[in-house]
Amino acid sequence: MSRNLTLLTDLYQLTMMSGYLKNGKKDDVAVFDLFFRRNGLITYSVAAGLEQAVEYIRSVRFTEEDVAYLRSLELFDEDFLAYLRAFRFTGDVYAVPEGTVVFPEEPILTVRAPLPEAQLLETALLNIVNHQTLIATKAAKVAYAAAGDAVMEFGLRRAQGPDAGVYGARAAVIGGCSSTSNVLAGQLFGIPVSGTHAHSWVMNFSSEYEAFKAYAEIFPDACLLLVDTYDTLKSGVPNAIRVFRELRAAGHEPKGIRLDSGDLAYLSKRARRMLDEAGFPDCVICASGDLDERTIASLKSQGARIDLWGVGTRLITGGDLPALGGVYKLASLKVSGGEEIPKIKLSDNSDKITNPCFKEVFRIYDKKTGKAEADLICVRGERIDESKPLTVFHPKETWKRTTFTDYTVRPLTVPVLRGGRPVYEMPSLAEICAYARQEQETFWDEYRRLDNPHVYKVDLSQKLYDVKNQLIAQIRGENG
Repeated sequence: MSRNLTLLTDLYQLTMMSGYLKNGKKDDVAVFDLFFRRNGLITYSVAAGLEQAVEYIRSVRFTEEDVAYLRSLELFDEDFLAYLRAFRFTGDVYAVPEGTVVFPEEPILTVRAPLPEAQLLETALLNIVNHQTLIATKAAKVAYAAAGDAVMEFGLRRAQGPDAGVYGARAAVIGGCSSTSNVLAGQLFGIPVSGTHAHSWVMNFSSEYEAFKAYAEIFPDACLLLVDTYDTLKSGVPNAIRVFRELRAAGHEPKGIRLDSGDLAYLSKRARRMLDEAGFPDCVICASGDLDERTIASLKSQGARIDLWGVGTRLITGGDLPALGGVYKLASLKVSGGEEIPKIKLSDNSDKITNPCFKEVFRIYDKKTGKAEADLICVRGERIDESKPLTVFHPKETWKRTTFTDYTVRPLTVPVLRGGRPVYEMPSLAEICAYARQEQETFWDEYRRLDNPHVYKVDLSQKLYDVKNQLIAQIRGENG
């Protein structure tokens, strides 16, 4: 969906840009990292939104209407407005591919560009990446709980607006959903679409049987019936079986039934027995109705006979985590003609102290198992010699150390734009989804489990650790 999102920004981005120009900082080169902070509800994320982020960056243009509106605010002089009129992004972007599993403090996306250009991008990039990464992560947890069963994204009517519904569906399939009810998302992104009928369909006929029969006649090869409008076990399932027998007699096979309310564990077990005894063991049982990963895990533990899960509100809205909490922080600055200077943000809250420098992340894998064991955040340009033992240590509790001997490493970030031009071929959504599944399988279940997951190691290289602590000591010394 191509739109001009140039003014999708906070006002202070523009006031800072104007100030940078007035202070001779137009040609200073800044490095900003987009990452999320540690949060008790989210221990890992599935990165998503890169394709839309790059589309936004490459389409930033201030139209005459945009400039006229900004002039009307009476905040900006004509020199700055002339700068905006000619604005084009000329910097570099590095990012992890969509579908990559990422952890707190790790750059999901890094911008290296002239300071005003890099500053402008902050708000929109956070809006795009925060949202899609949040939904992809929630979908990954739901799919993990479903343990191989297919999950349908059903959230459009409860999404916070059209964009959240459309791009949320895209993110959901990256995270692990197999289809969506959202037809526009299906058209735009090639996502399989799925759905049956609502209770209103049943209520529009003189009887439940007549409603089921009419639906089966229209869709004889895609007949999945919602059976809980009146009474699931006394009416819905028996009427569905009656129609299924008629379908089979006419040479068609039914798909199954959907349960949307009640005790889903009990109802699914009883319905499964009824369908099997009637000769329909291949009919699937689909469940929906305010589901999330914990509800699904609970139903699975109760032996629910559910084959297909329709997850809506608690997926498309993020459920118990309404925002990812991603931030966009300055990591280094190169004044025109000078050296690159590492930058750090300090805080009384140690989790809000940023990591300085232009960085990249390496993932360490055990050679024998192929499983991910730790991530190492390094100063860009550092290299790891896999022929030598590698010792990593906790960035705060430094006595916690692990040494790897039989390992391999993979850089997570790739160059996406150079000089404002694309240098990375965006994969198809199907390729992203396949990569995301493969990524998640490289992590032990202990890191992915819903309750008390094991904490994955994310450490700093010795060089980055030293630079960070030198900066902290320097700034604290200068400020008493």
